[in-house]
Amino acid sequence: VQLQASGGGLVQAGGSLKLSCLAPLRTFRSYSMGWFRQDPGKEREFVAAIDKNGVSTLYQDSVKGRFTISRDNAKDTVYLQMNSLKPEDTATYYCARARRTTAVRDAGIYDLWGQGTLVTVSS
Repeated sequence: VQLQASGGGLVQAGGSLKLSCLAPLRTFRSYSMGWFRQDPGKEREFVAAIDKNGVSTLYQDSVKGRFTISRDNAKDTVYLQMNSLKPEDTATYYCARARRTTAVRDAGIYDLWGQGTLVTVSS
């Protein structure tokens, strides 16, 4: 089973992108989902997470107020709306499924990962 992330691209600083992650899992609505990112040479870092019902969310401090995570359980899809993008947001973004029902930050709790989509923000 693969999680299929899409929506990345090249955008100027201050611009917006919306990432999507299709997770065609029979149990999609039973688990929380998250987005992580990784720049070459850096460790993977948590970006945002959402609980199984789409009610509770968590964000990394640096993206609060700029990024919004959401999900559509009818479409088996989780989204990451990214506004006011900065060059430091440049990274490959990965969606993942957590073996939890609540939103969590710990990457070790996520057991299924997508292939990643590259976001490049130019200054």
